[in-house]
Amino acid sequence: LFMEAIIALLLVISTLTACAGKAPDQSQSPEELAPLQENVVMSEAAPESLRYRVETAVYEDAVVADDGTELATCRFEYPVMTVCWPDGTPLEKAQTSAEKQALAAMETFNDQFGPTSLKEEFQTMADTAREDRDFRQESGWEWTSAYAMELDSEVYQTDQMVSISATYYSYTGGSHPNTVLLAWNFDLTTGQFFTPELLATDGKAFSQAVQEELVSQSRLVAAENEMPSEEFFWSNYEEILSTWSSYAVSFDETGMTVAFSPYELAAYAAGAQIYHLSYEELMPYLSPHGMELLGLDSGEPDTAG
Repeated sequence: LFMEAIIALLLVISTLTACAGKAPDQSQSPEELAPLQENVVMSEAAPESLRYRVETAVYEDAVVADDGTELATCRFEYPVMTVCWPDGTPLEKAQTSAEKQALAAMETFNDQFGPTSLKEEFQTMADTAREDRDFRQESGWEWTSAYAMELDSEVYQTDQMVSISATYYSYTGGSHPNTVLLAWNFDLTTGQFFTPELLATDGKAFSQAVQEELVSQSRLVAAENEMPSEEFFWSNYEEILSTWSSYAVSFDETGMTVAFSPYELAAYAAGAQIYHLSYEELMPYLSPHGMELLGLDSGEPDTAG
């Protein structure tokens, strides 16, 4: 049962990290769709007079046994993009090629998120929880706590980019919960997700410079814990840091964050390792397009709010 729970967890994580989620089923009734939250940001990167609007929606569910015992719960907060006119009215049907491109960008973004595939993974978790509880009852063991899955998302947006940072949490009856840090970055001018190297004039030089800064910050963390870096982190931590762009990289008004989940860079007890680089540190490596995406064309990030 423990291995089944681990397999279920890995399936969820692979789904999230592969960005395999889909938008909510359009055949669902309004009552079935989770209400949208009010933290809305608008973008001016859409063609003509259109705007991109990003909101967060919440999907929640719970499964209980026949006797009312809670078996599993989930709460997923995920971003949803719409294309709107300046007055906030959604664009529903494209009339021009530019409008078609805007809707295609919206679809590309929304295809990465949504509860459709997560519902399936939650059902797998609920089935595993039911089997676990049945086994515990047969063995005379106590059912201590329901299984749980959560996804919390934060949205940062400039005129030409959307950056999503998220925390995935799960508990499957083990000695401790599991936490995975995730991130996605979307270029509103191309309608595609991008890796951070694409912001630079020389992606290789940019990647190397970031790695060196991450190594430097890692050594400070180890020193603060009065341990050699090779003992506080995994012995190959510098090699892991060299692939930093494949981990959770996100942006906000202060700069770039590179986040490693527990176990990825060090033991679970060390917790998540989160690094921050200011825009001042990044700017020497950024291309003109990278500067524009980050809202740095005038020297300061633009939050487009």
